[in-house]
Amino acid sequence: MSRPILIVLALATVAAAASGATFYLVKVNAPPSREMSEEQRITREKFFGTSKERPPIEKGQEMRPRW
Repeated sequence: MSRPILIVLALATVAAAASGATFYLVKVNAPPSREMSEEQRITREKFFGTSKERPPIEKGQEMRPRW
């Protein structure tokens, strides 16, 4: 085999090993999923808003931003 092919194969092997190790470490260190506390949920709703649907637009009402 020629030298450029060996270099490409070595780099591909190193990249695959690094991505595999990263995937494994991220998976191992991930905290267990848990429910949000009531305080966290309220804070999140204040910041992002609620997921409730908006009321329908009345007939003849324009859709304008509120500024």
